Amino acid sequence: MKYAFFPGCSLESTGWDFERSTRAVCQALGIELVDIPDWVCCGSTPAHTTNASLSVALPVMNLQKAKSMGLPVLTACASCYSRLRTANHTVLNDPEERSRAERVTGKPYDGRVEVRHLLDVLVNDLGVDAVRAKVRRPLKNVKVACYYGCLLTRPPNIVAFDDAEHPSSMDQLLTAIGAEAVEWPFKTECCGASLSITRSEIVNRLSHRLLSMARQAGADCLAVACPLCESNLDLRQADATKAHGAIPETPVLYITQLVGLALGLSNKDVGLEALTISPEPLLAGIGRDL
Repeated sequence: MKYAFFPGCSLESTGWDFERSTRAVCQALGIELVDIPDWVCCGSTPAHTTNASLSVALPVMNLQKAKSMGLPVLTACASCYSRLRTANHTVLNDPEERSRAERVTGKPYDGRVEVRHLLDVLVNDLGVDAVRAKVRRPLKNVKVACYYGCLLTRPPNIVAFDDAEHPSSMDQLLTAIGAEAVEWPFKTECCGASLSITRSEIVNRLSHRLLSMARQAGADCLAVACPLCESNLDLRQADATKAHGAIPETPVLYITQLVGLALGLSNKDVGLEALTISPEPLLAGIGRDL
């Protein structure tokens, strides 16, 4: 299995642990990632909130580079996934925007480079049985609230690899590695996304709501697949509890970090040192030290 990998800006900065764990997990599972050469920012969030044409042209530039590689694109960041898929959809359905994008990039593009999210590939290409077969240290007795956020499943006519309102792919993957995916109603609720910078009070309120519900559902931790979600729920957790009431500290891990631990990868391999809320209680429950 071979994919053109688009890491995106967050995975090479604040979300470096997502990139590290993604590469480590893919290597362990036999998925080959070939970086798109000279990739550029996909425009999320600044471009698509300020300039519709630029929000198409930037991801198209990356897709043109991937086309020359002859490989489907894989990305781990939910925002990048959304922008790349949206660009394809726009090019296929809006001739004027396609023309603008081609003028900006200086190259033709037909909108037909396949774009996949890592979660989609793990569950629907590799398959949960293949992941289960590689598990060396199952996450027994670990209860996880699977948090998909806004962008992985919506809008369904663009992303469409899971149910828009009640997705289950992350739940299936966690079950395969021995964890328990708890039932909870906020799988696809918003965490505030990029409002973390401009309207932190909104992010604090939404994050507190999500963390409180996850704890009420019996979760020990949350699993995420988006650097913005991870930042809002992990980095701002102290601010959220200070503003809206105390709840137990709740580790927030990327899905790749949890899968990596189950595959027997080291804490360093999956970047656990990057987490603000310590996962030490979680690790102790599965017989590992931080």
